[in-house]
Amino acid sequence: MNKRERLTKTFAGESTDRTPVALWRHWPGDDQRAADLAASTIQFQKTYDWDFVKLTPSSSFCVTDFGVQDEWEGHIEGTRTYTKRVISRSLDWTDLRPLDPLRGALGRQLECVRLVCDGLRDDDVPILQTIFNPLAQAKNLAGNDTLVRHIRTNPDRVHTGLNALTETTLRFIDALKRYPIAGIYYAVQHASYDMMTEDEYKTFGLPYDRKILEALTDKWWFNMLHLHGEAPMFRLGASLPVQAINWHDQDAEPDLAHGKLQFNGAVCGGLSRWRHLHNGTPSAIRDQARAAVAQTNNRRFILSTGCVVMVTSPLSNIRAVRAVVEPQGV
Repeated sequence: MNKRERLTKTFAGESTDRTPVALWRHWPGDDQRAADLAASTIQFQKTYDWDFVKLTPSSSFCVTDFGVQDEWEGHIEGTRTYTKRVISRSLDWTDLRPLDPLRGALGRQLECVRLVCDGLRDDDVPILQTIFNPLAQAKNLAGNDTLVRHIRTNPDRVHTGLNALTETTLRFIDALKRYPIAGIYYAVQHASYDMMTEDEYKTFGLPYDRKILEALTDKWWFNMLHLHGEAPMFRLGASLPVQAINWHDQDAEPDLAHGKLQFNGAVCGGLSRWRHLHNGTPSAIRDQARAAVAQTNNRRFILSTGCVVMVTSPLSNIRAVRAVVEPQGV
């Protein structure tokens, strides 16, 4: 059974030869150059043979050309720290204009996609490009406190900015359609009760999410939603047109079993990136992976972590994740 067959059967709740599995991580420093990010991504896939590849650029790739600046300060997650924002006054949202996806950092990421598709062509592995939703992009332009304050004091101006960010994202997606990827990994950060109220997200998040996800090409057979944070608005996420949902199921509600009851596609998780992958042992990973398989009855389940793996996680733990899904590992 090849990777696409394994995944499509998983989405449909059918039996497969084994549980699909994938991990992904940031590549700090390498993520500033298309060729280096592509090379690191390809090597990671060649080493572990995951069931899909998630391309993980820095979060700033979609907003750098608005003028923000960031740098890697050594965080073991591999994420970069924003050192310059471009939104301070609410009026600044009205100055945003849609970007050209073929230029600047967006064009650089398209080149990375091309290189990864070329480099993994013979492996026939599904590739997902990360897309940050408009609210996540807005947070990176303004900082979260400023964004939420403007949402509550000058909502019309924020909507103007979100429309520009949505148009840029749609243009980038149109440019992506020329490459043989399987779909997108749609990263959502504000559909969390720790970030805003459900009504706020229904107003400032959900309409833009739907507009983007409904614009995806039918050729993209695998689109995954990532709900970030420890208090996800899971029912809202489950209403979106994707084939799989990834969230911090080891640290947040719902658990995998209850997530499956609320969503018709596949649930992706089962392992904690901190407790299991970073601080745990191969033996603990094998035990937890088997527990997750049992919890989901090994149907509509992809083994992974709830978010990126730390760049300093032990390689023995990563190897254990890949090995456990093989017949001798279960």
